[in-house]
Amino acid sequence: MLTIHAISKTFNPGTVNEKKALSGLSLHLEHGDFVTIVGSNGAGKSTLFNAIAGAFYVDEGSIFLAGEDITYKPEYRRSREMGRLFQDPMRGTAPHMTIEENLALAYLRASKNQHAFFSRTSKADRAFFREQLARLNMGLEDRMKQPVGLLSGGQRQALTLLMATLVPPKVLLLDEHTAALDPATAEKVLKLTEEIVKENHITTLMVTHNMYQALKLGNRTLMMNDGAIVLDVQGEERAGMTVDDLLAQFRSRAGKALDNDRILLSE
Repeated sequence: MLTIHAISKTFNPGTVNEKKALSGLSLHLEHGDFVTIVGSNGAGKSTLFNAIAGAFYVDEGSIFLAGEDITYKPEYRRSREMGRLFQDPMRGTAPHMTIEENLALAYLRASKNQHAFFSRTSKADRAFFREQLARLNMGLEDRMKQPVGLLSGGQRQALTLLMATLVPPKVLLLDEHTAALDPATAEKVLKLTEEIVKENHITTLMVTHNMYQALKLGNRTLMMNDGAIVLDVQGEERAGMTVDDLLAQFRSRAGKALDNDRILLSE
């Protein structure tokens, strides 16, 4: 579903602020893979997501999505085939628009009909939105005419997740999407994420600071350092791993210990 071949990206080249954010990174994901990613700050996790989403073009290498070369495909065109959630719940929704309008915008944007964005949602569409909102168990199905700005952070993140998957994307990018939520809400959103990904067999990449989540969720775990993947585990090897094993593997592959307190103290 997603093939990345030897991509590199350097910001501010030739200046004192030069930063090599991605260095010859390659990755292949099969359809339905759910991959968790961990690494220190500055390891290149979010930069990798930006490269996949098209926030910038890579300096070298190529990116293929479902067999199509999207290396130089504009971000707005990639967005029809990708869903993305950020750590900040405020980034995924339009606060002055209603819940229904936000869902309609996401639904029509991802439609295969090239004129759909200029269409209107039908009564059946609105019934579908209500049905999807009901599964959140947050009462949002009865508040569809209210502005999204009135919702809590957890409610907005759950809504953003629905918006990103109303029309199942080819790839779903989750950039620490529960990190800013309280523990109870984070658990709820994470459970909903697992359900939606499994039901729709969505190829997913999820950045997390929680080492336990990294080993528990999905079917594969990556560790990044200095813009490269230093560890890629799955199958029986991953099933038998503990957090200590993962840290030891990182130390062996990266040549240094993982020094992110936020990761080390997570449970």
